[in-house]
Order: sequence, then structure tokens, then C-alpha cells
Amino acid sequence: MRTRRRALSLLAAGLLGALLPPAVASASPPWESVGEPELLASGLEGGSGSAVGPDGALYVTEGVAGRLTRIDPETGDRTVVATCLPKRVAPVGGAIDVAFEGGTAYVLVTLVSAEVGGNDVAGIYRIDGPDTCTVIADIGTWSVENPPDADITLTPGVQFALEPYLGGFVVTDGHHNRLLFVTHDGGVQELIQLPNVVPTGLDVTWSKVYVALAGPVPHRPEDGRIVSFRGLSPELREVASGAPLLVDVELGCGYRVFGLGQGDFPEGQNPGAPAVADTGELRVADRDGVLRLIVDGLDRPTSLAIIGDAAYVVTLDGEVWKIPDVCGRHLYDGYGHHGLG
Repeated sequence: MRTRRRALSLLAAGLLGALLPPAVASASPPWESVGEPELLASGLEGGSGSAVGPDGALYVTEGVAGRLTRIDPETGDRTVVATCLPKRVAPVGGAIDVAFEGGTAYVLVTLVSAEVGGNDVAGIYRIDGPDTCTVIADIGTWSVENPPDADITLTPGVQFALEPYLGGFVVTDGHHNRLLFVTHDGGVQELIQLPNVVPTGLDVTWSKVYVALAGPVPHRPEDGRIVSFRGLSPELREVASGAPLLVDVELGCGYRVFGLGQGDFPEGQNPGAPAVADTGELRVADRDGVLRLIVDGLDRPTSLAIIGDAAYVVTLDGEVWKIPDVCGRHLYDGYGHHGLG
């Protein structure tokens, strides 16, 4: 099959990075039960993070345009939900992820403050209406005032993902290599300072948090890991490993753990360069803690959502791909059940 995939690049050593021109890729699902990827939507301006809303639709952030868009998961029809978010001022950033608490959408915005040439708040915005976005937490300022004990380039950090958690939000910072807990009244605290493992995507079930780790340069597959923790004094537990440059983790198909890898990062490639085109992968964790390949040939994916038995992959240049039937026989052939463990 022939499909076109374009997406996010990660700056090495924890920094989210520069875009390269799109390329053409061929995706070949290794599992017969997985359907052929279908282009569901295109033309989004800087698609990045995604979440399933309370209505069952897919919501995607558009960092370039500074907006949040709803996408019908069956037809691909688009509806602009909000246009009041800060626009991207760096090669990556702006509105980078979205999550829902009840019927309210919250958007994580990064790399828009004065330190990178912008004049907006890097933090969490509540969507109150199409033209009304309210800052509930200034994560960038807190990060400047509370730098990690590590070698960093950007003092505001590069926040990448958020999820509702214990009455607030858990947030990853891929540049400062840490997890944060953020409250609705603007409080920010460090949950855990990590070594150079580059935390990226998140998912939460009950009181358990799953975190994707891209790993340091050169982002080797053995360094691409998914870990989990509970509570506000987290002790990390490894769930699975073996995906190149992980950018997201998602639970689906009865709480199976899926990982989305951006792809191969050759030894010696410049820090800041993206993965090799057309090498992104969708994987699922097995009982032995190995992320097994189910779809390959993806070109630099940014985020993953699962609705029913279909996976939805968002790309940075504004495409959404639907992969049907990911809840196939591979889940009953030695594949584990990690979601509630």
C-alpha cells in the first residue's frame, strides 16, 4: 500500500525540534488483521497533540494557527472549536496537546514566552468558548524560577503532553526531563526529576500514569520505553521497551498498551534532526514487556488516539491517519494486559 505520512521531529537530548520537508512512505502492517491506513483529514496547521472528547470525536491542536479542532472519526469532517490559543513562534510548540476533564477542554501551550521571542504564557489554557481561552497555570514562569539540576538550553522548558490526574494534571517536559503536577488554581510542583530519557506522551487510567520515554541521542530502540507510576511520590515501573524514539503511549482494546515510535535515528545524526522518514511504528506491549510491531512505515508521527478498534495518528503538518482493526488477533497471541495492573 502507498500512504503519505508527515510529522513531528524531536530535538535530541530532550528538546523538541526542527521540521524537515515531508516525504512519501509506504506503510505495511505486519499483522494481517490490521487494516490499511486511511487518510482521514488533512490541511491542519501544525497538528500535534490529540485526545478523544466526551462526544467520542477526535480533537487535535494546531500549533501554527493557535486553535483546537474537532475531527469526526468516521467522516473526517472538521469543526474549529477554539481560535484563541497562542500561535507558534518557534519551529515547534504553540498548542501542543489537549486533554478533557468532564466536558471541558484544556490545552497545553509551550515555547511561546519571551525567552523564545514570544509574548504569551507557556502553560495550560482552559477553553471557555470559541474566542475565550483562560490561562489556569503558567508553567513556563515556574520552570524559569525552578530550573532542574541539569544542563538545559531553554529555561521555560519544552512541555509536551498533559493528562487529567488526581484533580489536577500531570505534564511532561521533554527538555527538562521531568514530570510535573499542575493544579487548577495554578500550582505547579515537580513529581519526579528524570535522567536524560526524554519524557514525551502520556496516558492515564484510574490512578495509574503511563509515560513514553524517547531516550537520549541516538534514541535507540532499546532506550524507547514505557513506564508507569501511581500517586504524587512516584516510583517508576517499566511496562515495555523496544520502540525507536517513542512520542506517545495510549491504552485501548481492553487496556492494552500501545506505543507510537517516530522511527530510526542513525548513529552520528545531528542532535535536533528528526527520525528517518517513513520509519515510524505503532507497537503493542506483550506479556514479556516487549513492544511488538503491528504497523510500520509511518513518517514522523506526533500523537496517537484509539477510538473503538481504530488507531488515529496525527502528523505535525496537519494530517490525520486512521488505522482500522488494531484490536486484532495480535492481542490474543501472547500480548499482555497492562492497563489495570
